[in-house]
Amino acid sequence: MTGAVKDELVPHPVKDQLPGVDYCINSNPSWAEGVILGFQHYLVMLGTTVIIPTIIVPQMGGGNVEKAQVIQTLLFVAGVNTLLQSWFGTRLPVVIGGSFRFIMPAVFIALSNRYNTYLDPRERFKQSMRSMQGALMIASVLPTLAGFLGFWRIVTRFLCPLSKAPLVLLVGFGLYEQGFPLLGECVEIGLPELVLLILLSQFIPHMWTLKQPIFERFAVLLSVGIVWAFAAFLTVAGAYKNRPPQTQFSCRVDRSGLVSGASWIRFPYPLQWGIPNVDVGRVFLMMAAVLVSLIESTGGFIAAARYGSATYCPASILSRGAGWLGLSTFVNGLWGTPTGSTVSVENVGLLAMTRVGSRRVVQISAVFMLFFSVLGKFGAILASIPLPIIGALYCVLFALMSAAGFDLLQFCNLNSYRTKFILGFSIYMGLSVPQYFNGYVITTGRGPVQSGSATFDQIMQVIFTSPAAVAGVIAYLLDMTLARRHPLTRKDSGRHWWAKFKYYSRDPRSEDFYSLPYGLSKYFPSV
Repeated sequence: MTGAVKDELVPHPVKDQLPGVDYCINSNPSWAEGVILGFQHYLVMLGTTVIIPTIIVPQMGGGNVEKAQVIQTLLFVAGVNTLLQSWFGTRLPVVIGGSFRFIMPAVFIALSNRYNTYLDPRERFKQSMRSMQGALMIASVLPTLAGFLGFWRIVTRFLCPLSKAPLVLLVGFGLYEQGFPLLGECVEIGLPELVLLILLSQFIPHMWTLKQPIFERFAVLLSVGIVWAFAAFLTVAGAYKNRPPQTQFSCRVDRSGLVSGASWIRFPYPLQWGIPNVDVGRVFLMMAAVLVSLIESTGGFIAAARYGSATYCPASILSRGAGWLGLSTFVNGLWGTPTGSTVSVENVGLLAMTRVGSRRVVQISAVFMLFFSVLGKFGAILASIPLPIIGALYCVLFALMSAAGFDLLQFCNLNSYRTKFILGFSIYMGLSVPQYFNGYVITTGRGPVQSGSATFDQIMQVIFTSPAAVAGVIAYLLDMTLARRHPLTRKDSGRHWWAKFKYYSRDPRSEDFYSLPYGLSKYFPSV
């Protein structure tokens, strides 16, 4: 054959494990590089850790001191829970942090009329926190029992690539409100961060070849450092001196109030706000958030396995992770935070950006969380990064995390009308239903479900405002019922491929990635 080589008109080959990953779950970079990468993971998880208390604590009556203490506590329990999940849970390189899905039930509790009788803001804060603690601790029983007793294993065994794809896609895409809208609160620093992050992580590595992949691997640290310094320069130069208060809060580097509110050294400890209170209605409200968080975390586990170049998680491993996620939520309640635990979406996206899926790196990041949770002033300095910079990171990291959902489509028949309907309908409804529930609240001041029971109405609001939960449940139910007996359905859904990952023992690689340390698999076998 002469002339140019003809392109092969064949599909790309199917890959059980993602190629191109520099370090998979069990391989590790050097200790020096691992420490820097671990610090980068810590920096990325700070955004959610700061945003959640910033929204909830003022509603509880707390000020800068209480906000700083809650952030320190969230950091501490995140470090503990990340270590537990990476050692004894799924064994995946995931950060276990706070969840946005607990903001709504926490605000419902904080704004209850029963706390209006407390005139002292500090006392009102403590009383509402105790109510959240009690609800979280009891609600944590749901995922703990579902995981350790195997109920979640039964549920996830019926998952297949077709029903998993909408779930994984909307775990990240469903957080679109935390991306560019957050960046847009201060465009002059948010937009440069977004552009610089994309240049460093995507364009420069293809234009300038180095022996070590410095730019794509440390793009977050480099871009945040540069733009943060630029924001500090604008603050010192007086660029925001006569701007509205909200603009100053978003753009200035000295308006978060965390440094002044944080202690030099403070050890978070259990029951630091007093003995938790228990209200049945609040417990069921938190159970709804815990269920939604469990569904979203399952999508996070699936994506993390992909970016760690591991095989897809067997159902028993997802169930084991669910059990430890429940214990993590119990720890959150015991120590005194307003939120339960979930897989940190942005940190899964960082696995994709750096192409480092090492378990050790994430464990190092957990050590940073514990360290800075105790040394409050130093941690508060880093936590004072303007939120528009965090919003720029989210635009890229949430997108990368969700892109793992597209990988699952390689195992499905996209020429099947059944496949197209399930994918299209579940994803569309996953975006449309939460928009309806949120929009109804904005226009009328209350949710669309008005049963006469405020608690039930709030539970429905919590569940149906989660895009991932709505899309995941719809795709799951449709795949289980639509043309189930048709001879082509099994292959169209990718079940013929998923069969070897359905049970732990069917693929020998499962032992390499998911076996427990210290010989514990002998006493706690996976099935």
